[in-house]
Amino acid sequence: MMTFSARTRVALSDPESIIAPVCEHMLEHGGVARVEGSVRILEFSGARARFRLTDDGTLVDVEANSLENLYFVRVAVASHILEFSEPAAPTIVWSGDGGELARPPNFQILRITDVQDVTPHMRRISFHGDNVARFAGMNALHLNVLCQHRDLAAPQWPTVGGNGLAQWEDPARRPTLRKYTVRSLDVAAGRLDIDFVLHADAGPGSAVAEVAQIGAEIGVIGPGGGGLVEADWYLFAGDETALPAIARMLEHLPAQARGEAFIEVADKDEVQHLAFQADIEVTWLYRDGAAAGTTSLLTDAVRSSVLPRDGSSVYVWAGCEFAAFRQIRSYCRTELGLKKDEHLVVSYWNRGNSAE
Repeated sequence: MMTFSARTRVALSDPESIIAPVCEHMLEHGGVARVEGSVRILEFSGARARFRLTDDGTLVDVEANSLENLYFVRVAVASHILEFSEPAAPTIVWSGDGGELARPPNFQILRITDVQDVTPHMRRISFHGDNVARFAGMNALHLNVLCQHRDLAAPQWPTVGGNGLAQWEDPARRPTLRKYTVRSLDVAAGRLDIDFVLHADAGPGSAVAEVAQIGAEIGVIGPGGGGLVEADWYLFAGDETALPAIARMLEHLPAQARGEAFIEVADKDEVQHLAFQADIEVTWLYRDGAAAGTTSLLTDAVRSSVLPRDGSSVYVWAGCEFAAFRQIRSYCRTELGLKKDEHLVVSYWNRGNSAE
């Protein structure tokens, strides 16, 4: 039952040329579309959006089963309308429920409680938060860390604008978002751990880890998806940026799960002890002096793996640099012929591009 609702009327010069692609694009996020007369309707899990063209603008009504889902559907609608309307961005002002939101409901402030180096280049930071339980599920594997602008003396936190989107007091110095894996958490203690890779040429996320001090506050947004899929046999592959995700997924596998895991790191000093019950053979791949993102270690390892042909369900998960990501994804889709629900290959970073 939809118990929260909001609406906005948007003036668009050519409504159909904008609303149609907006709806089509939103379908990629798991929506279902239908048309009733002159009304386009998008339905999601726990939310619904309706678009109706009128003489005095495009009327958009959204409904949801929770205030948080209402916030998300408002964000999705507003951001896509603004994107597809560029450069003539229209004014969007929501009325109805959600107007009382001071901050995005998926935002929270965590306080650093511990900092320790797991390996020479992997730093684990422990945080305390009032609502870490939202990250407990394996479908809540990731979050975004707000990396504050270096010119600000105090952290900048998001508020919710009239258009439903996050806004900043100083937009020119807004934080940079970097996605990280929730390595582990203790809901009862309110503790959440994140592992950061330390780089010589520190990007925003690595810089946060290098200067981390107990008692400091960090803003996070999340959770994000991309969790563990149920299967009989698994193939995991990733470099150190994906190691926290692989480690957490291994820990959550049932004892009867089988498979292989290939993990690329700089050298033997970066090997971590991984505790899990499943029958997964872990192979560590060492660059031994080669720069990250310059070898074919992961791609070769994935190609060397022999998937079972005994009817077992298979799932391949890989996270790595962009070039290896493209090669592994292509191999999974074209040569192995894996279906969409049988693999997830993601690019965690892009060599030579600090913005990725």
